[in-house]
Amino acid sequence: MKQSNNIILASSGLQKNFQYTDGVIYVLDGVDFKLRYGDSVSIQGESGCGKSTLLNVLSGLELADGGKLFWRDQDVSGYSISKFSAFRSQLIGFIFQDYYLAPELNTIENVLLGARIVGQANQDARERAESLLIRVGLKERISHSSLKLSGGERQRVAVARALINDPPLVMADEPTGNLDESTGHAVMDLLLEIADESAKSLILVTHNPDFAKRTKRQLTLHFGKLNDA
Repeated sequence: MKQSNNIILASSGLQKNFQYTDGVIYVLDGVDFKLRYGDSVSIQGESGCGKSTLLNVLSGLELADGGKLFWRDQDVSGYSISKFSAFRSQLIGFIFQDYYLAPELNTIENVLLGARIVGQANQDARERAESLLIRVGLKERISHSSLKLSGGERQRVAVARALINDPPLVMADEPTGNLDESTGHAVMDLLLEIADESAKSLILVTHNPDFAKRTKRQLTLHFGKLNDA
């Protein structure tokens, strides 16, 4: 599969299967996908159809059972989880639905976790973390315990953490799924604004059709296949 140099991530025939006592479920059944630099795409689908699995496989958090995966024109299909981890920190900022903040760390320390993983938790990173927290509206919460933050504030910290290494690609897995409607809209506004102003590529998994419409492309995962929405 020949890639163009303006493609940041692509897959060809991507497969992911789960073996059960009564048979095999093909969660991803030959997924073909391309994402260009600066593009944004939403992925919708019924609950349990494999949207999170797709995002995990595309990001190297889970290994595919077949097919090809390309990051920046490089075939990474045979990478191990550890090799994916080393490469991912340079390419992808990931935002989870459940925040996954470290409870023993305060706000800015949670943001700096991403920089620490790549050995760059220096003064420059701290200044960038402070700037990001101000950008996401948490200037007054920089030193707060993560346990004392509201759900919306925790997700804003998660957004800042995903951006700390200035990745060209952001992946967000139902980032508003645990938030009330008003807070969810505020977080989504923030995420889309930041992605647009910094020309980042974005893959958004969401169950909200209004949020999905705000990306440049809309796709649906159905029976293991990706289709135009």
